[in-house]
Amino acid sequence: MGRKYAGSGYLKLPLMAALVVTLSACQEEKAAPAAAAQQMPPPAVDVVTVSAQSFQLTDTLAGRVTAYRVAEIRPQVNGIILRRFFEEGTSVKAGDKLYQIDPTLYQANLESAKASLAVAEANAYSARLKADRYAELSKKSAISRQDVDDSSAAALQAEAQVKAAKAAVESARVNLGYTEITAPISGVISRSTITEGSLVSAQQASPLTVIRQTSPVYVDVQAPALSVVKMQQESVSANVALEMQDGSVLAETGKIQFADVGVDQGTGTVNVRSIFENKNHALMPGMFVRARIAVDHVDSAILVPQRGVSRNPDGSTTVMLVDENNTVQMRPVVVTRAVGDQWLVASGLSEGQRVIVSGLQKIKPGIPVSPNPVSAGTEAGH
Repeated sequence: MGRKYAGSGYLKLPLMAALVVTLSACQEEKAAPAAAAQQMPPPAVDVVTVSAQSFQLTDTLAGRVTAYRVAEIRPQVNGIILRRFFEEGTSVKAGDKLYQIDPTLYQANLESAKASLAVAEANAYSARLKADRYAELSKKSAISRQDVDDSSAAALQAEAQVKAAKAAVESARVNLGYTEITAPISGVISRSTITEGSLVSAQQASPLTVIRQTSPVYVDVQAPALSVVKMQQESVSANVALEMQDGSVLAETGKIQFADVGVDQGTGTVNVRSIFENKNHALMPGMFVRARIAVDHVDSAILVPQRGVSRNPDGSTTVMLVDENNTVQMRPVVVTRAVGDQWLVASGLSEGQRVIVSGLQKIKPGIPVSPNPVSAGTEAGH
């Protein structure tokens, strides 16, 4: 019996030793991940240091190019077109001859008017001589006073007929001049709607052609009334930049010329007109563009890259900051409008604070981080 008891004790000692070794190994396996986590470095994040700057807010508005001057060419007398003197689509100067209407009838009318003037002048000369002669005779009482008055009236009537004849001559001369249709302005001439041999009428509804002055040109945009009021109250730049339909920006900048005093009741907008020299003729009348117009000036504007701003389900916005201890903090902010790839911050941030713009998916408030300073321009290139 004693041997059996002793043998049983000897069997339990190795078993207990094995259990101790197993428990120690498990504790070491559990402690290894915790130790490794404690040894991991803080996550690296890109931060942008907030700075206040003087900034002009701009609106990008749809605009339309309008010719500086437009002249629709119409005949002022009736007749047959004998010749066209211009090439369609080319530049013409004011005074250049465009069309020739058959002048034969108008030349004859001028000659007839001149002849009528000569007759009127001869009659006036005779009437004046008669009036002068009767006036001398009346001094000698050789003629009645009635005859003197009649001769004076006839002389005045003859002088009036001379004036009417001169007016008829001038009218005939003007009509003859209208047979030569000339350019009233300088510009680019459009296609001709008629050809030689066509009959045209004075003041007809359809123009023969159109001349447009395209250097300079106007650009008209419809701006919100509130933006126009701010633009007039603040000392903002009058420069206007244009974005073409392909997204490119026109190298030339324009100047705001004026804004209408009335507001469109249907849209609540005001027409703002700017002028561009258009020396390279890149802008064509009727073309649609996008105009960037300065509407407000902010003395201490704070801009934050859009990637660093998070929007919550309730519509509020927040940013993640790195404090002086390199610890993450969440900060609510109020943003007003987008400026390129950045937000304009109205409240919640002050100059010198560091906003996290990259690595947001691996951080949370309260943990330490390793900040990597970048500029807003560098961040935008990510």
